[in-house]
This record gives sequence, structure tokens and C-alpha cells, in this order.
Amino acid sequence: MCRYALMKTFVLFAFMVCSVSASVPRGVNLANLADWDIIIAEDALPSEMYAAEEFQSLFARAGGMNLPIVRQADLAHSGPKHIFIGSSAAMRASRVSFNTNEFEEEDFRIVVRNDNIAIAGSQQPGSRGTLYGVYSFLEDYAGVRFLTVDHTHVPPIGTWRIVGPLDRFYHPPLRFRWSYYGETNQNPAFATRIRVNTVTDDPKLGGKTGLNLINHSFHHYLPAKKYGKDHPEYFALVDGERKLEMGGGGPELCLTNPDVLHIVTDTILDALKKHPDMENVSVSQNDNDKYCRCPECAAIDEREGTPMGSILTFVNAVADAVAKDYPDVMIGTLSYWYSRKPPKTIKPRPNVQIQLCSIECCMLHPINDPNCEKNVQFCQDLARWGSMCKNISIWNYNTNFSNYLLPCPNLRVIEPNIRYFVANNAIGIFMQAAGNALGAELSDLRNYVMANLLWDPNKSGQKLIDEFLDLHYGRAAEPIRRFINLTHEHALASGLHRNCFGRAKDYAVDDSIAQAGLKAFAEAMELAENDVIRSRVEKASICAYRAALEPIWYIKDKSKIDPDVAERMRPLVERFIELCDKYGVTHASEREKIEDANERIKHIVGL
Repeated sequence: MCRYALMKTFVLFAFMVCSVSASVPRGVNLANLADWDIIIAEDALPSEMYAAEEFQSLFARAGGMNLPIVRQADLAHSGPKHIFIGSSAAMRASRVSFNTNEFEEEDFRIVVRNDNIAIAGSQQPGSRGTLYGVYSFLEDYAGVRFLTVDHTHVPPIGTWRIVGPLDRFYHPPLRFRWSYYGETNQNPAFATRIRVNTVTDDPKLGGKTGLNLINHSFHHYLPAKKYGKDHPEYFALVDGERKLEMGGGGPELCLTNPDVLHIVTDTILDALKKHPDMENVSVSQNDNDKYCRCPECAAIDEREGTPMGSILTFVNAVADAVAKDYPDVMIGTLSYWYSRKPPKTIKPRPNVQIQLCSIECCMLHPINDPNCEKNVQFCQDLARWGSMCKNISIWNYNTNFSNYLLPCPNLRVIEPNIRYFVANNAIGIFMQAAGNALGAELSDLRNYVMANLLWDPNKSGQKLIDEFLDLHYGRAAEPIRRFINLTHEHALASGLHRNCFGRAKDYAVDDSIAQAGLKAFAEAMELAENDVIRSRVEKASICAYRAALEPIWYIKDKSKIDPDVAERMRPLVERFIELCDKYGVTHASEREKIEDANERIKHIVGL
């Protein structure tokens, strides 16, 4: 080939390569955004503005670049490289354009290509998609981790972090997500970061889901103090009496009394007039088992093989009345305790929501473990409810309510449980834990694992546990991990089955576990590289001290304790109380405050 022809071929090849390169979308190097800006719409929602501020702040920590936030009207003074937060005319005219009109309130889309990034969800008021999209971007592409209220892990971007090109859409599988810990409930901004959508109405944080938790509610509609004297017939007949003094919220209702139906229905319709944005309303039993045994209620229950027969008959009647004016509002009721078993023939109306509760289930084994009898029965009930109702939500129990501070070997069941509920078409999951307390056993770790799996059930529970331990405790993580593994393996080897109420022995937490815990946390303290991590280890160690105090925990009479035991326990009591005070522990159990428990054990050992 002559020299001229060779040169012509080379030029033609180079032109073709450049043309192809120009047409192929390119990713973005997050380490090279110094001349970029963040674009928001002129009419951006408060949550979109906050999303831009969160991106700006966290990215500045990661990359050392404080990107300016620019309103769309200022684009004339802006460069060509943008991060679009939320939908805007500028985004829709850009190279990463898309429309969000059909998005639901938590949907988001992320597009990255050719020196542009777009993160946007619906622009309807109350939408959280854009904000959640920002958090997902920072987690998945910048390595940010929202570990605790006061610990956000933000690794440096470094000199090379290529993202994309990509086009990603996410629709959360659950409309209602609640990791029920005091650390979440008392910190709305942190709850938003971990995508718990149930604790705040703040529009800056995107508000909360329109779905309310279905809970005990009969006492709200017909309080015994208001109606009991003149209308005892409104309340449950038990052992031949209308018993008006009743724990668990008050007496149950007579569900075949037409006046009761009228009062409940009118109260709900009035509430919906005042709050038309409500998506569901609770019409559900109180928290006791004194349901009505009058001839009419009993006949329905006998025919249906469950006390849920009369409850669902009543709930369906309320749902029919509500559907006339509010067809999209669900009437929710608990399938709980004596009402968990579905009726034989009665089916929920299309606008009825069933909140299925797992209080009897074993916490030590996955909910779908075929060898765990209590859990097998629950799964059968869930399958039966799922065959007749499309609006199933789950109330799952995730702590030892009798002893918030004891080691509770159920971390490993969180992932399979949530996955099973989602696979069986749950629309929401309430993971009830120490929601009225702070500082419960490993609450920060548990909260992290629960919230992440509620947001994305495809994540690995074990990887989340390991990630939290490594990032939160550094070099001190390994002995803590060994202790957690020991408690779980010891419980499984014991063959025990236990629900959410028990003492240490019910979860195979014995003196060997307590001593192993004290040793593990002592080793972790030696390995901790700084005072911050030592404080985290100290807080986590409270569970080991609580386990070591089990031999004296329930003693009330000081004369009943052996003097040698009291002497041996005294330094453990002192350290336990010191740590609880230092780290803001508020409760020893669901019903006992920590100061009361501490005074009791101090007295027992003579402090």
C-alpha cells in the first residue's frame, strides 16, 4: 500500500473511532466535579431543596468540593456540567432528560451520562422520591452509610470514582416501613436518611406515608367512660356480664349491636371529612381477649371457627359504608392473638386491610422455618389471608419486651422474615422493637439492619451486620462479632423456641454467655483505636453486664440473696448503672424504667 493510501486509511479509522466515541454515553468521575453545580427548579418542593442541601453537604465531606446550588432561573451564569436534583424544565431539556409525572410518591430515577447527573422523583406534595434518590446515590456510588444518629460514614472519593453511564429506576416494595426504635422515632432527620417513612410530617423531610399503623382502636370510638353507664349493651358480654372495667384499652365491643356499628361508622366518616388525605383507618380490637360472647356474636364465631368471624363481619360493614364516599380508603383491622385465624367463609371487602401479627411466633428461627411449629402455623394463616385479601400488612415482633437489655439472639432472622413477608405481598411492615426506649441491646446495629432490609429486601442481612460492625467499631469489631455469633449459635444448639417475652434462660443466655460477653467487650476496649470507638464499645457492652446480673435481677427481698453473691455482683451492678447513665439508657423493659430497675438491684446488693 502506498504511503498516501496508508495515511488516508489511518485518518478514516481515527475519524470513525472519534465518531463512535462521541455517540457512546460516558460515565462521570465523581472526583472531578469541581466546576459542576446542583440545579433545582424555581418551584422546588421543600424536600427537593433539602435533598440538594443534603447532597451538597455530604458530597463536600466526601470529595472536598462545595458545589453551588443554583435555581433554574440562574442557569445563564452556570456552566455545562450539572447535577439536577428534582424534576425541572432544565433537567427535562438536558441530556439526562426524563419525565416524572407517572411516578408514585417514593419512586425515583437516577440517570448519569455525558457530564450530567439527574436524580428525581415525583413533584407532588408529600413526595419523598427525590430525597430518597439522593440518599441512594450517595450510598451506592459514594459509599456513604447512615449508621446511627451521630455516625454517618463518609469515605473520601479519592482521585478516581467513575459512575455510569447508568439509568436506574427504583420503586420501593413496601409502602409502610417502620424500624421501631427510640433512636429512629425521636430523630426524624435520621429516620428519613434510613428511609423509615412513618415518624414525621415535616414537608422538608418529605412527610410520611399516608398509611397509618393499624392498632387497637375500639376504645377510641366507644370509650367505656362515655357510654358504659347508659349503654352497657354496647360492650362485650363475657361470662354473662357486660364487664366495663377491663385492661388492654378497655372492654371489647358487642359487634352485632347495630348502634355500635352506627357510632363507629359516623365517627370515621366525620374524621375523613376533616382529613381527606387519610389512606386507611383502624377499626380493631382492644388489647385483651374478652371478646363478646353474646348469642349473636358467638353464633358468627362458631360458624366461622374463629372470633375473627364477628370482627370481620363488623369491619366489612364499616368498609361498605366508607366505600360509598371514600372508595380508596382502607379499613384496617388486626389479625392478632385470638383473631389471627382467618374465618371459614367470610372474606374481607376489597377496601379492607388485614394487619397480621406474629406475637406468638418464635424469634429464634426464621418465620418460614418448616421445623418451627409456631412459625409454621403463622405462615399458614398468612397464606390463607393472602388468598382472600390484597391489602396485607405485617406487625412483627423483634425484641425481648420483658428485658430490653439482655442479649437477644434474633439478628439472623430479620432478613429471611422481611423477605418472606414481601414475597407474600405485604404492603407494609411494622418491625416492633424498643420503640419507647433508648439504648436497648445493640439497638443501633439492629436499627441499621432492619431499616436497610425494609428499604431493599434483596440486601444481605449478614453483610449489613458485618458492615455496621466494621465501620462503627473499627478494630474492635471482631470480638463483638464473635460474641454475637456465639449467642446465636448457642441459642440454635439449645433447641429452644421462644417468642418476644422471656428471661435469659429462654434464649439460652446463661452464665457462660455472660462471661464470654464480658471478656469479648474487654478485648474490644483494648483494640479500640480512639476514645470515640471506646465509647461505642462501652455502650454495646451493657448487654453483657445485664446478662451477668441475671442471677439477682428478679430478687425483691434482700434477705434472700447470698452475701457472697451480693459481694460478687456489687462491682457489676456499679458498672452497669454507670454505663446506663452515661449512654442514656431509658428502660430496662417495655414497662420498667431504668432508674427503677437500678434502684432495685442496688438495694439487693447493698449499695
